[in-house]
Amino acid sequence: MGTRWLPLLSLVLLAGCRDDSTSVRDVTPPAAPRGVYTVTGDGEVFVSWLANTEGDVAGYRIYQAPCASGSTCPYDRIGSTTGTTFTATGLANGVTRYYAVAAYDHAGNESDLSYQTLFDTPRPEGFGRSLNNYLDSAAGSGYDFSAFAARPWDDPATDMYFGYNGSVNQMFVPDLQTDIQDAGYASSLDAVDFAPNAGWSPTGSVELIVGHCYVVWTRDDHYAKFRVTEIHPSAPGIPATVLFDWAYQVDPGNRELRATKVKDGRRGSPRTPYWPS
Repeated sequence: MGTRWLPLLSLVLLAGCRDDSTSVRDVTPPAAPRGVYTVTGDGEVFVSWLANTEGDVAGYRIYQAPCASGSTCPYDRIGSTTGTTFTATGLANGVTRYYAVAAYDHAGNESDLSYQTLFDTPRPEGFGRSLNNYLDSAAGSGYDFSAFAARPWDDPATDMYFGYNGSVNQMFVPDLQTDIQDAGYASSLDAVDFAPNAGWSPTGSVELIVGHCYVVWTRDDHYAKFRVTEIHPSAPGIPATVLFDWAYQVDPGNRELRATKVKDGRRGSPRTPYWPS
């Protein structure tokens, strides 16, 4: 596997013997790829970039490093592709890594690494989680992101819980140290890649709408997100339920699913469920 370093100096070495042929050896590397970005996954990171415009580009090489730059921070090649996407797999959740991409041509010339400082932190996720209406069944009405487990709504470890009062489906957070907000409609959970800095619900609750994504900022400074996929009304002997997909950042303070603002230090008693009139 190759290793690259940042910062890089482009060196063009013109050497060799003259010959009488009319062919000229290609020693010009492609431009560094542009528009490189990542999407956070569970134990993996999805890397994408814009295609180079040179006609002789043969493909791209993807590099990964434990830090941004410097003499102790090599970028090791982890793969190559002829396309413009790559998935780095087998990664530990909660560990930040840095990524760069280089283009190479048919003559074997390789570009500088892409110039963006690009990093990502994988996190766990899950799909099809179900919670009960806490007014009908306390058991299984709350969710603990850190344990990936359902809990009673009033369990001290619960980060959020579901409630339906006959007219409004809502998700609550249980205390004044936890925040929640509606991030709007999205076609998939991946549509929300970073937690926002502001916009948290002042009531500690949000109305649940199928297809909407939501972000939670937990009392112990972790970020999570979920997307509602189904809501089922109650039936005789069966509580109302909500189904959702979720992701949780195990790296504290990291918005890749770290907010630049500091938690405002609010402390208080558990929230009282609020039902709009």
